[in-house]
Amino acid sequence: MEALAFWKTITMDKKNRLEDILSLLDEHQVKYCAVGGQAVNAYVEPLVSLDLDLAVAVDQLQQVEALLSEKYRTERFPHSFNIVLPDSDLREQIQTDSRYGEFVKDAEPREILGLTMPVARLQDVLRGKVWAAQDAERRASKRQKDLADIARILESFPEMRPQVPPEVLAKLI
Repeated sequence: MEALAFWKTITMDKKNRLEDILSLLDEHQVKYCAVGGQAVNAYVEPLVSLDLDLAVAVDQLQQVEALLSEKYRTERFPHSFNIVLPDSDLREQIQTDSRYGEFVKDAEPREILGLTMPVARLQDVLRGKVWAAQDAERRASKRQKDLADIARILESFPEMRPQVPPEVLAKLI
């Protein structure tokens, strides 16, 4: 089974909602990139997840939220808005934390589970994972996943180790 077909099976995305959203963003010339766990998957051995986190250029956030809200139900959270997709278990989140918006300018097309899309640079993905792992407001289980993603990156790219603060590295041992 091809990677994209597998991901679509896992997310129950039978109506190509993921491709619809990415096409909509491209059609409206939105500058965006994948961040989070799926971005990690673009650089290291992939893990299956129902989540897709995207960052959008800060000056386009309001436009994107309005655009997606016209077509889908969205839910607002302190640092993101989530798109609720009918007929799909895919959990798509748009980061509203302006720090992630900076990642967009240096993003490059990469493959994530069989689909090519803009992905944040590896150092930016790692930086975002460090921020998430240090965010005390995130659920403990999410922070554990962030630590696992940091470990996955460091196993494949040990030269990135100096970019991880000692207090985060200590949690990996």
